[in-house]
Amino acid sequence: MAVKSFTESGYHLPGVRLGTSLKQTMFPAKIMKPTFKSYLPPAQTDVKNTIEQPLKKLEAKLLSGEIVVNEVNFVRKCISTENNQEGLWGKLICTNFKVSFIPQDPSPKQTSTLSHLLLGEHDIPLTCLEQVVTVNDTKGKKKVLGSNQKLKFNPTELILYCKDLRIIRFCFDEAGPESAKKVCLAIAHYSHPADLQLLFGFEYQGRRYHESKEERVNGSPPRGGLQTPMFDRSSDWDREIKRTNASEWRVCSINQSYFVSSSLSEHIVVPASLTDQDLMNYAVSFTDGRIPMWCWNHPNGSALVRMASLTDPLQHRKPEQKIFAAITKSHPQRNEPFRSDLDKSLPSILDIQSAFVKLRQICILDPFEESEERWLSTIENSRWLEYVRAFLKHSAEMVYHLDGKNSSVILQEEEDRDLNCVISSLVQLMLDPHYRSLMGFQSLVQKEWVMAGHRFLDRCNHLKKNDKEESPLFLLFLDCVWQMMNQYPAAFEFTETYLTVLSDSMWIPLFSTFLFSSSKQRRQHLMDFAKHKAIPQGEDQVVYFPPVWEWSQQFSTKDQTLFNNPMYVGKGAACVQNGEVKTFKRTKQKAYSSTLRGPSTPVRNGIKGAEDTLTRRVSLVTELKSELTPVKDESPSERFFKEWFSRPADLQGLLIPLVMPSHMAFWKLFFLRWVPEACISKGGPVTTYHKLSQLVDEIEILQSQLRQYKGTSPSSTPLPNPGGPPSERRRMYFKASSPDDPPTPPDYLTSSFPFTPEGNLSRRTVQGTPISKFLNGARIWLSTETLANDTV
Repeated sequence: MAVKSFTESGYHLPGVRLGTSLKQTMFPAKIMKPTFKSYLPPAQTDVKNTIEQPLKKLEAKLLSGEIVVNEVNFVRKCISTENNQEGLWGKLICTNFKVSFIPQDPSPKQTSTLSHLLLGEHDIPLTCLEQVVTVNDTKGKKKVLGSNQKLKFNPTELILYCKDLRIIRFCFDEAGPESAKKVCLAIAHYSHPADLQLLFGFEYQGRRYHESKEERVNGSPPRGGLQTPMFDRSSDWDREIKRTNASEWRVCSINQSYFVSSSLSEHIVVPASLTDQDLMNYAVSFTDGRIPMWCWNHPNGSALVRMASLTDPLQHRKPEQKIFAAITKSHPQRNEPFRSDLDKSLPSILDIQSAFVKLRQICILDPFEESEERWLSTIENSRWLEYVRAFLKHSAEMVYHLDGKNSSVILQEEEDRDLNCVISSLVQLMLDPHYRSLMGFQSLVQKEWVMAGHRFLDRCNHLKKNDKEESPLFLLFLDCVWQMMNQYPAAFEFTETYLTVLSDSMWIPLFSTFLFSSSKQRRQHLMDFAKHKAIPQGEDQVVYFPPVWEWSQQFSTKDQTLFNNPMYVGKGAACVQNGEVKTFKRTKQKAYSSTLRGPSTPVRNGIKGAEDTLTRRVSLVTELKSELTPVKDESPSERFFKEWFSRPADLQGLLIPLVMPSHMAFWKLFFLRWVPEACISKGGPVTTYHKLSQLVDEIEILQSQLRQYKGTSPSSTPLPNPGGPPSERRRMYFKASSPDDPPTPPDYLTSSFPFTPEGNLSRRTVQGTPISKFLNGARIWLSTETLANDTV
């Protein structure tokens, strides 16, 4: 390539100044001390050899309908690994879907990472961006970019703060200043869509539908073979009523075409004794027409119900009493229901958002070296774990009324779209083992969050229009689920990897599950979308804009096996935890029962009310003393929990979590997976997961071989394949090892598995500090400050 054409094309070598003569660069008269710092690996610093080879053209892998809107060459992505302390050189690209970085020399495929079918290793969906920050080091300037903003300085760095807690940093050491500025502005603009229809999912799914039309014509199962019920049809609710034996309840369709409520689904379950006309008359008394609706039935006949508040409590008390009387009538013993006002008993959505912002600051933004002495106490002071505990504690109280007192429970919240989603889901998770299976859990989220009208669009702030509406309610729920999994790891079919991936999927705008705030909003947008994309009228929306539950669109069959828990066992089996067989017999019952003790609740209008206030902080000193002091007069609830914890837990029956502050653990995989300093090589729970998966795989192979041998006929059937079932049909990610395999875990296993912190903004080492002690298992609630300052 001629020198002229090379320079005119706009390409130049990183680390080589443009004003330097190529002749002087390639053939210096004498060896001189270099006057610049090379950012290339040593093997590539031979400029002559680099120029003689054609410069590699870097292209992004684009999805159907995805277009490049801006790009810049010679960008350095700042990473910190043992082999590369400087970073990766390549091209930074902004599309209408993602921010993509294409390395000039891609690193070898990471065995330890989860391979996403829609996103590359260095890709970030635009909806995942929390903040876009440009920096000019020489001028000491910094600016957070929004949509349609101007940038008055040439950026030397771009820092992307992501909603999945990543921090990605790009440096423009050798990039053209104008090109760098344009790509920064493009990223900021396209990450702030003006309208929901501008999210890339609408373009992508429209094209995908038409491209796959021939496959559907040739015969495919209804709804693409989706097994998770969507609860957008009355038949799904009918099956749930039959499964729980709720014979006194029926499916009601008074909200057809969203006539009664704009936020409820078209089909709800109501007491069978109420007529449709009665319900339509009563609906006007409740916020947005959200009348009390059924969630779940206990085998003893008690029901879990959720409802919005009355629009005018004084004027509309009569309709409420009539509905409550119908709920009482639906109970076999005609027991009065127990009402719990969650707005008065639990933290608000603003409290939860504030706690999460503080926690995010502690985990990923604050330099450890500046806050290490108080790191553990600051985690506690964020109040995130306190709120997780509060929701678990309140759910356990509702379980007592349903299971222990044989009373129906009515969860009340002003709009019935936030706190009710969390509590109703947790109560069902504790009481019904069906929801602790993978498909059952997905149906629970679909039923109690998606179809119940949780404001995903607002709470996730996908359009970045109203920060005051943003609140991580769904993440709080997943953390509560993880706390239960951490205490009863053999009771759940899915893993914490599944929970983390599910959380990450909120920021991928290609699926309908987390994009909308109600069924009506989903219906309207998808009808407009279908019309615009020439999709036939009457086509199933699940087919042309699928939910997140179609995991095959994101992950291979092998990677989906990371969702499978090798410890998940059948009824009555013990659990293997930390190498020991445990039956979960608890000896410190009084400590748990003391956390649930409260004043007797008054009876108002024939309905028992819950506690009006939430005890924000529980004295650990008092709780620790209670373990040594006999309880003289136990309440019925204390006896209920004492008796439950005195028996081995039935992992396929009722599960109640321990809710003392010291029992709350920090979800390290989610909150610290991108922090390089927190990544433990060949350590963490993954080492246990690795060994157990191999053991389960070996057992399944032997069982398969045994079944085949039992079914063989000596005269006609050949001997079975000694390898067992094909690898793609095996349930575990890690396959059974051979005698020749080393006994130690593979080198690629880390505590962040299957994620990798490589490429995240790194900080200094923290050896010997409280954070390193915490990572090694130190508790974080039992701090000296807590013991001294906690008050009831």
